[in-house]
Amino acid sequence: MTETEPVAFPQDRTCPYHPPTAYAPLREARPLTRITLFDGRPAWLVTGHTLARELLADQRLSSDRTRTDFPAPTERFSAVRKRKIALLSYDDPEHHTQRRMMVPSFTLRRAAELRPAIQRIVDERLDRMTELGPPAELVNAFALPVPSMVICALLGVPYGDHDFFESRSRKLLRGPTAADAEDARDQLDAYFQDLIDSKLKDPEPGAGVLDELVHERLRTGELDRRDIVSFATILLVAGHETTANMISLGVFTLLQHPDQLAELRARPDLLPGAVEELMRMLSIADGLLRQATEDIETDGGTIRAGDGVVFSTSVINRDADVYPAPDTLDWHRPARHHVGFGFGIHQCLGQNLARAEMEIALRTLFARFPALRLAVPADEIPFKPGDTIQGMLELPVTW
Repeated sequence: MTETEPVAFPQDRTCPYHPPTAYAPLREARPLTRITLFDGRPAWLVTGHTLARELLADQRLSSDRTRTDFPAPTERFSAVRKRKIALLSYDDPEHHTQRRMMVPSFTLRRAAELRPAIQRIVDERLDRMTELGPPAELVNAFALPVPSMVICALLGVPYGDHDFFESRSRKLLRGPTAADAEDARDQLDAYFQDLIDSKLKDPEPGAGVLDELVHERLRTGELDRRDIVSFATILLVAGHETTANMISLGVFTLLQHPDQLAELRARPDLLPGAVEELMRMLSIADGLLRQATEDIETDGGTIRAGDGVVFSTSVINRDADVYPAPDTLDWHRPARHHVGFGFGIHQCLGQNLARAEMEIALRTLFARFPALRLAVPADEIPFKPGDTIQGMLELPVTW
């Protein structure tokens, strides 16, 4: 560990696709340093790539946010952390049991099977943009609807309710107060309770993941209603928020790198590598949270039992020992070992689906609109603050 004045975490970015400039000391002090959270409490921040992958696979670090003194990066998080969320808030063996139920719906094969449906959704959204003509606000016209429609179809959630669950997701993830986050969680819980009732009354189960959970797990007593509400919340919220932000911020980043974009247009076969490099560079989920259950000796210092541990993916994925010229967008580098999807037992369940959505969305968008460009100066476009999933608040474009 390098002894420096603790840096406050999280902080806002000054450029939407680069880590906050205030994190410069953290990049220099890797692999482990001290930070202060929103309430002044200290925590460890992991910034080195090798150490991050070691610790994310270490079961002496707990994801159970209901534990006393579990690190809270925001007041919102602190307000709702006692209400456990499936997968995200559990350690093994409970986590393994839950994940095993979900894995068949999120395999690489399943993502491949969904590609034609994703392509239809993307085409429909772009057809609508064409009808309305330029300019367009790409977040609401394209980046958000595509993953929302995909995850609704996969889960068996009516897309007609998207205004409701998208707005409640926003309040949960970046509402201005803790009360907003609590209210959003209450409303999502009530929504899913009603949806479960509706599915229980339907004699012919639908094909969605939630239909399967209700008819095959709830009726048998393997899961209770609270379990299914928890599964539905994490899958729906994470399933559209993260990918929507990656699409919007990915488009913005590519438009700011015209040479790399021209290469992608000429060689679509580079897109899988481009998606990995964008995941590395953008690191939209910055600040994975854990708490030590035992003392852990590392080459950067001793993490004591009870200490909060935060993983800054935006800094970890810029480790120059692993990624030469880390601030450069370069999909010719091997970037597959980034931690943009996390690592270890909690590595993102939906990563195969997210990759498929991003590949199809980016390839089709730039093929349909070869003259796509920002409609206003880049420095006038608002992006999200540092205490939530990173992405664009708006993305005005023309063609």
